[in-house]
Amino acid sequence: MILNPSLKAFTNITTNPILRFARCHHFHYLTNTLLQPHAVALNPDPHIAHHMFDQTPLRTLNDYNHLLFRYSRNDQTQDAINLFVTLCRSGLPFDASTMSCFLKICASNFDGVMGKQVHCQCVKCGLVQDVSVGTSLVDMYMKTEAVRDGRRVFDEMSERNVVSWTSLLAGYSWNGLSDRAWELFCEMRVDCCMPNQYTISTVIAALVNEGMVGIGIQVHAIVVKHGFEALTPVCNSLINMYSKSGMLGDARAIFDNMENKDFVSWNSMIAGHVTNRQDLEAFKTFNRMLLSGVKPTYMTLASVIKSCASLKELGFVRRLQCRAVKGGFLSNQSVITALMVALSKCKEMDDAFSLFSLMHGGQSVVSWTAMISGYLQNGGTEQAVNLFSEMRREGVKPNHFTYSAILTVQLVVFISQIHAEVIKTNYEKSSSVGTALLDAYVKIGNINDAVKVFELIEAKDVIAWSAMLAGYAQAGETEEAAKIFLHLTREGTKPNEFTFSSIINACAAPTAAVEQGKQFHASALKMRFNNALCVSSALVTMYAKRGNIVSAHEVFKRQQERDLVSWNSMISGYAQHGQARKALEVFEEMQKQNLQVDAITFVGVFSACTHAGLVDEGQNYFNVMINDYQIDPTMEHYSCMIDLYSRAGMLEKAMNIVNEMPFPPGATVWRTLLAASRVHCNIELGKLAAEKLILLQPEDSAGYVLLSNMYAAAGNWQERTNVRKLMDKRKVKKEPGYSWIEVKNKTYSFLAGDSSHPLSDAIYSKLSELNIRLRDAGYQPDTNYVFHDIEEEHKETVLSHHSERLAIAFGLIATPPEISIQIVKNLRVCGDCHAFIKLVSLVEKRYIVVRDSNRFHHFKDGLCSCGDYW
Repeated sequence: MILNPSLKAFTNITTNPILRFARCHHFHYLTNTLLQPHAVALNPDPHIAHHMFDQTPLRTLNDYNHLLFRYSRNDQTQDAINLFVTLCRSGLPFDASTMSCFLKICASNFDGVMGKQVHCQCVKCGLVQDVSVGTSLVDMYMKTEAVRDGRRVFDEMSERNVVSWTSLLAGYSWNGLSDRAWELFCEMRVDCCMPNQYTISTVIAALVNEGMVGIGIQVHAIVVKHGFEALTPVCNSLINMYSKSGMLGDARAIFDNMENKDFVSWNSMIAGHVTNRQDLEAFKTFNRMLLSGVKPTYMTLASVIKSCASLKELGFVRRLQCRAVKGGFLSNQSVITALMVALSKCKEMDDAFSLFSLMHGGQSVVSWTAMISGYLQNGGTEQAVNLFSEMRREGVKPNHFTYSAILTVQLVVFISQIHAEVIKTNYEKSSSVGTALLDAYVKIGNINDAVKVFELIEAKDVIAWSAMLAGYAQAGETEEAAKIFLHLTREGTKPNEFTFSSIINACAAPTAAVEQGKQFHASALKMRFNNALCVSSALVTMYAKRGNIVSAHEVFKRQQERDLVSWNSMISGYAQHGQARKALEVFEEMQKQNLQVDAITFVGVFSACTHAGLVDEGQNYFNVMINDYQIDPTMEHYSCMIDLYSRAGMLEKAMNIVNEMPFPPGATVWRTLLAASRVHCNIELGKLAAEKLILLQPEDSAGYVLLSNMYAAAGNWQERTNVRKLMDKRKVKKEPGYSWIEVKNKTYSFLAGDSSHPLSDAIYSKLSELNIRLRDAGYQPDTNYVFHDIEEEHKETVLSHHSERLAIAFGLIATPPEISIQIVKNLRVCGDCHAFIKLVSLVEKRYIVVRDSNRFHHFKDGLCSCGDYW
C-alpha cells in the first residue's frame, strides 16, 4: 500500500514520548475523519481506511464502528466479520451502533446462524431493547426466512418506531406473506405510528402481490390525506399497482402529475404499457423519456424490447440493439434475453443464437429457455431438443418454464423421457409443468396418462382444468368433460373463456347430448364470455356439427370479431348441411375482405362443391388455391377432388388425379374410389380400389364390406361369398350400423332389427302403420340396397327394420308433433331409407335431421337438403 506522502512522513516521527502522544492523537483524528460516513464519497478506497485503522495504536469503539460501517457500505462482508471478531477479542464493550451495523451485514449476507449468535451477544450486553438493534434483528430474521423469530423480537420491543414497523412489513412481503401486510399496517396505525414513504411503498407492493387493488385504492386515499402524493417512491409504487391491476388510466394520471420523475417512474410506466399490451404507448413513453433527458436503464431497454417482440418489429429491435451496444447493456442478461426473444419472434434465429453465444458460458436457465422456446416457435424442433440436452450437460437445471416449453415437442419417446425427469426433479405436481405434461399426452392421443398427470397436480388452476377439458373434448369424451366442468365449479375455480371454449368443443362430438351445448352456451352468456372470440368460434363449430346450422349462422352474424376458425366453421358447416351455395358465398365474402385463408378453408370449399355436384366450380377453386394463394395441395385436398369427380361419375378424371399426385394415395382415396365404383357399377376399378385399401388397412372392415356389396349389387353372389370368407379367415368384423336419438336428455341407440327397447312393440307397430301410409303415397321399397341373397319379400322386411327407421319411429311416438327429430347414424344412409324418410317428413309433417357418416340431411315436406345427391 502506498500512503499519502504527508501520512508517510507522519509515521516516521521520532519516538519521543511527548511527540508519540501527539502523534497518536493526531492519528486518531485522521482515522476518524477517513472513517466517517460522509468521507465515503471523498475517499472511496476502503484500503486506506483499513491501513489507517491498522496504524492506530489506541483504538476506540468509534474506530471499530466507523470501519465496520464502511465495510457494510462497500459489501465487504468477510472484512466486516474479521473486524467484528477482532473487536470481540479486544475486550471493548459493544454499543447499539456496533450491533445494529453488524446485524445488517448478517441480513445482507442472509446468514441466520451468525445473526442468532449476535442476537445472543445483544442479550448479554443488554442492548436488545434498543430500538435500532431491535429493528435490525427483525430485519435480519425476516431476510433469513425466520419469520416467527422476527415477529417475536418485534413483539418484545419496548419501543418501536416507523422503521421497525416498516422492516416487519417488508419482511412479511419478502417471505410471501403479503396477505398479512394490510393487517399489520392497520395495527401500526392503531399504535399511533405515522407511516413514512417507505412504509407506504412497502404496503402497496404487498397489496399488488395479493391482487388486493380495492384495498390499494384505500391506501391511495391515505397517501393523499398525509401529503405523500408528491413523493416519488410512493408515486412509483402506485403506478406499479395500477398498472399490474389493469387500471392503466389511473397509473397514467399519477405519472403525468408527477413533478419529479426518476428512472424508476419511467420504467414503471413503460412496463405497465407492456404488461397491458399497449406496445405503441410503451414506445411513445420511451421517446418522451429520452427527450426529457433521463437515461434509460437496462430495465427500460428490456421492457421496450418486449414490445418489439409483441409487434414483431424487426427494425425497432435492430435500433434498440444498437442502443444497448452503445450504452454497454449487452453484458446484462435481461437485455440479451429480451433481444433473443424479440429476434426469435421476428424469425431471426441465427442472430438470436449469436447473442446467446456472446454470453460465454454465463447463460442462465432463463436464457437457455428463451433460446429453446425460440427454436420451437420457428419449427426448429431438432435444434430445441439438442439445445435442451446441451443445457443439461452444462449443468444448468431446467425450471418450470423450460419443461413447459420443451414438452410441446410431440414425440412419444421424448415426452416419456421428460416425464421421468420431471418426476425426479419433483416438478410433476407443479401446475404449470403438470399442465404442459398432460397437454403433451393429449396431443399424442394418450388421454389415460393425461388423466393420471392431472390428478397429481396439487394446486389445479383454471389453466389445468381447461387443459383437461380440452383433452376430453379432443378424445370425444363429452360426459367426462362435463364432469370436469362441474367439478371445477364445485372446487370454487371460476371458469374463463378458454374453459368455455373447451367444454363447448366437447359438446360438438356426435355422441354429445343435443341440449348440453345449449346449456353451456347459456352459462357463457350468464358469465359474459359469449363474445370472447374463442367461445363464439367454438359455438359456431358446435351448432354446425350438431345439426343446427341456423343457430351457427346467428352466432356467426353476432360475432364482434371473427377469426379464421369462425369463417372455416361456417363454410364447412354449410357444406355438410347441403347448402353449398351459402358456403361459397361465405368464401367469396372472405375474398372481398382480403381475409387470410388457409388449407382448411379450401377443404371446406371443395367439400361444398362435392356435396352439390359443382364439378366446374370445384376445379376452378382448386386452381385458385394453387395459383392465387400459393397453397400446396395436401392429401386431403386431393382426396376432396377425387371425391368430387367420383360422385359425379367421372371416375377416369378421378384416377388421373390419383396417378398425378406427388405422393402415394392413402386409404381415404381408395375408400372414396371404391364407394363411387359401387354406386356407378364399375367393378374393375372397384376391385382395384378394394385391393389397395385392404393392403393399407387389412383389419378395417370398410374395404371388404364395400367390395362385397358391389358384387351383391351386380348379382355376383359367388364373389360376394368369397369376400365374406376372407373376412372370416382374417377375423375382420363388420361394423354394425347404429342410429342414435336423444329424447328428454336421454340418448337411445338402435341396431337393425333391434327389439331390446322397452317400447319395441309400439315402435314396430308405428313402422307398420308408416309402411301402409307411405305405400298409399307411392312409396316402393328399393331392394337393390339389400345385399343378401334372399327372397324379395324378405329383402323388404330387412329394409323396413334398418336402424334409422327404428329411431325415427321411436321419435314419432315419444315426442310431441311440433318437436323436430334428430338422428345420428354411424354409417352412410342407404338410398331406400333416404326415400322413406323424405315421405315420412311429408305425411307426418315433421322436420327430421339425419347425420350420417358423410353429412347432414334435412328432411322437410318430402324434400331433402342434399337434393338427392350425396
